[in-house]
Amino acid sequence: MCLFQYEDDPEPEERVPAGLLYVPVRPGTAQVVVRMFRTPLGARTAVGFTDPGRLAATFGAQQPWIRLSATALRAMAEPLGAELLTVDPTLTAPAVSGSVTAGAPGSRPTSAVPPAVASAPAARAA
Repeated sequence: MCLFQYEDDPEPEERVPAGLLYVPVRPGTAQVVVRMFRTPLGARTAVGFTDPGRLAATFGAQQPWIRLSATALRAMAEPLGAELLTVDPTLTAPAVSGSVTAGAPGSRPTSAVPPAVASAPAARAA
């Protein structure tokens, strides 16, 4: 591994930072708010993408974004407790299966009458 760069080298040994990143945001009242995330181990992290296509592949085409330098993103995220910067992450959540039903997320559909009540004989008045 050579520590020197020569004029005929096609590119430097260590790549320079990506420059401006595409950062996912949430629309605010008068401005946008940078979204913060968590790593699989639970640490808070800021997220940036080197390409808008990668951001759309992870969050969908409707995800709003702004361009920020890595330094600016770190400076914004640090007071919020996010000391990490994750570049070009992929979605790690399991795929959603089944149809969406009314009620709480993850709840199963229930009938209006419980099966035990529906199959029990009617009580007679004495």
